[in-house]
Amino acid sequence: MSPAEIWTAARQWVPFAARTAGYGMISCLLGPFTRNHAASLWAMRRWSLSSVAGLGIEVESSGMENVPLHGPYVYCSNHQSLIDILVLGSVLPGDYKWAAKRSLMRVPFIGWHLRLAGHVPVDRGIGGKTADEAVERFARVLAEGKPLLIFPEGTRTLDGAIKPFKAGAFKAALRGDAPIVPVALDGTFQMMSKGDVRADDERKIVRVRIGAPIPLPAPGDEKERIEALREATSTAMHELFATIHRPPAPAPDRA
Repeated sequence: MSPAEIWTAARQWVPFAARTAGYGMISCLLGPFTRNHAASLWAMRRWSLSSVAGLGIEVESSGMENVPLHGPYVYCSNHQSLIDILVLGSVLPGDYKWAAKRSLMRVPFIGWHLRLAGHVPVDRGIGGKTADEAVERFARVLAEGKPLLIFPEGTRTLDGAIKPFKAGAFKAALRGDAPIVPVALDGTFQMMSKGDVRADDERKIVRVRIGAPIPLPAPGDEKERIEALREATSTAMHELFATIHRPPAPAPDRA
């Protein structure tokens, strides 16, 4: 990294680390003494909002009227960047729980908050019994009446396009009797793609659009229901993404 890049990264992430520590302490100290850990939810919202503002991001959101008012549901969003969780945390309503990488649970302050507030640890790149255990943890959150936020692609995109979906979110939705709420976001990939350690100072607008809830398929074979729900969610998310996606402007011709 050049000195300018190092300075940009420090200017962005040192204040972010301070905000994370501050709001993490509020969550850990006050959360257990408030009903339904309301202080932890407040801290998460303020952390997301202040972090988005600190990075100079303008979030344009739409479709909030599509979020169910009652009962559990599963937010399914595409995943472009590490910044996604800040953007979504600043606009998505509801006391939802994240499906977060288990390694994140070991990070001071943010990890302490995630464990305390009941967010769900997920092991990446595994299958079989461990994947089924993650689905069961998702289903328990839904059984408690809480919304859940999952990135069904499983990891961040490498090129900005929506990747194929894994089955876990849809298994959990069926077992928890919860509809899928599709979410599309665009703009964070251009700011900070996978592998970057600093956010691009030139790309500041991020768009988020929430679609209508996708009802569960009629009772029947579980594998067929999972596939039907996955296909319906993929179609909805691609359609939402097409309405907000703004391809990067071409580089100016210097000839």
